[in-house]
Amino acid sequence: MITIYHNARCSKSREGVCFLENIDTPFEVVNYLENTPNAEELKDLLKKLNLEPIDLVRKKESIWIENFKDKTLSPKEVIEAMVTYPKLIERPIVVKGNKAVIARPTEKINELLQETL
Repeated sequence: MITIYHNARCSKSREGVCFLENIDTPFEVVNYLENTPNAEELKDLLKKLNLEPIDLVRKKESIWIENFKDKTLSPKEVIEAMVTYPKLIERPIVVKGNKAVIARPTEKINELLQETL
């Protein structure tokens, strides 16, 4: 099963959903602003993405700039910030099995699907 962590207000996220609809593959949509991943779920996503927590943060978001920009945060603190402010999570994230990609551009979804065949 494919899962996409989606924000309906984000054009790139909508493009990711559209891409999945067009390849006629079953998938699940998680609106992560309403169903925010907890710290353990974020750690699991980071492992699948092969990223450090700071690499999943949208650093141009006003929340980040106003609250965290000039601070040195531990990986645990970065994860806590994303749990508290899910808008900070980069999007869309597409997961298949034990692999995931940040689907920017949407072609990265193809790479994920080819890798996990």
